[in-house]
Amino acid sequence: MINWLQHSTPGLLTLAVLSIAVLLLLIIRFKVEPFIALIVVALGVALAAGVPTETLVGSAQKASDSLLEKGFGGILGHITAIIGLGTLLGAILEASGGAQVLMDKLMTAFGEKRAPVAIGLAGLIFGVPVFFDIGIFVLAPLVYVAAKRSGKSIVLFSMPLLAGLSVMHAFMPPHPGPVAAAGLLKVSLGWIIIMGLAVAIPSWFVGGILYSYWIGKRINVPVPEEMLVAAEQARAENGDREAPSLGLVLSIIGLPLVLILAGTFGSILLQKGSRPYSIATFFGTPAVALTIAVLLAFWLLGFRRGMTRDKIAEMAGASLRPVAMILLVVGAGGFFGAVLAATGIGKTLAGELSDLGLPVIALSYVISCVIRIAQGSATVAIVTTAGIVAPVLADLNYSQPQLALVVMAIASGSIIASHVNDGGFWIVSRYFGLSVKETLQSWTVLETILSVVGFVVAGLLSLVV
Repeated sequence: MINWLQHSTPGLLTLAVLSIAVLLLLIIRFKVEPFIALIVVALGVALAAGVPTETLVGSAQKASDSLLEKGFGGILGHITAIIGLGTLLGAILEASGGAQVLMDKLMTAFGEKRAPVAIGLAGLIFGVPVFFDIGIFVLAPLVYVAAKRSGKSIVLFSMPLLAGLSVMHAFMPPHPGPVAAAGLLKVSLGWIIIMGLAVAIPSWFVGGILYSYWIGKRINVPVPEEMLVAAEQARAENGDREAPSLGLVLSIIGLPLVLILAGTFGSILLQKGSRPYSIATFFGTPAVALTIAVLLAFWLLGFRRGMTRDKIAEMAGASLRPVAMILLVVGAGGFFGAVLAATGIGKTLAGELSDLGLPVIALSYVISCVIRIAQGSATVAIVTTAGIVAPVLADLNYSQPQLALVVMAIASGSIIASHVNDGGFWIVSRYFGLSVKETLQSWTVLETILSVVGFVVAGLLSLVV
């Protein structure tokens, strides 16, 4: 490809910076949907760099060879089944009362004095299969009751829960962010799970326990009465239904993670081509592992506990509707990344970073932080950053664990400093009765702590793997 930017490092770097600026302008100033903004910017970058039209969008005869279809199809083919199945798993666990069982058992085990820790652990465990906002909707009523009984600030109880849900959503499959980044950077989800846990747990402890106890004593917010009434009503309704056992709930949550990890280590330890290798590879494939978990959940938590086919079908359809926009954003991010690779911007960035001695993991974190703070969406921050750094990593001999830690750095940056341009900010404010100032003092600082600790842990681990 011969074009006016091919041999111009300043030109390519300028184009990279302008593309991010225009993307943010479209999303923030003109309120363009992120997936449309990503497509528009990707097309603009490609045309400015002189990418041939047939290469960019293909022709009637060879549309499948275009950057547009390869960019969308490459990433969506990897993540669509995983995100969809993960969403279904979370929905059946929610509908079955699994969250309340988990919370009740933990509260009993830890006692009232350590109730915030129990609530935080519930968020950490239940946050594996459910989206962040769904986790709040399901578990917030249980937080109201615990806070009211203790007579202490709701901040003391809500922050550990939010920390657990947030770190799982940011760092662990099958959530969209880490799955999308893994697809763009070509990382095994087994390594994402290992590094995700290694980063998430320390982050949750520092932010969700240490900081939450500190800030909970300084911001005194009682439980709003209307929230408490609704919580007691919901608890009474759920009390009429037979609850699943804690062991069953934990087994269904943990099964896909165990299968994926077995597949990852099986591919390393077992002889390639052997029957054990084939079995581990098959059952350890994320889509297969999640399908098994979903089918078991439908049977054990659904049909066997009285749910009808119509009820399960209705629940599944409702849970999958919000996934469509996530997939569109991720697909557009894949296209943007493919364009950056085709224009040579990735190789140029790699050369500049090599000259400066700036680690890719640090660059990834900074870029993700900037995009997150500017436009609010963690998913957009992740897919945009992964699209930028994927071409950089293509020419570097990074191992799977090292690539997984880059994903962790990107995910860490994507949750920093949640403020008024983030939908999660307003969900937290509304559900826990916090003013804007109180939400900034508690939730925004909490997210920043989770982000910084996550990046520090990922950075330290990158020195030894």
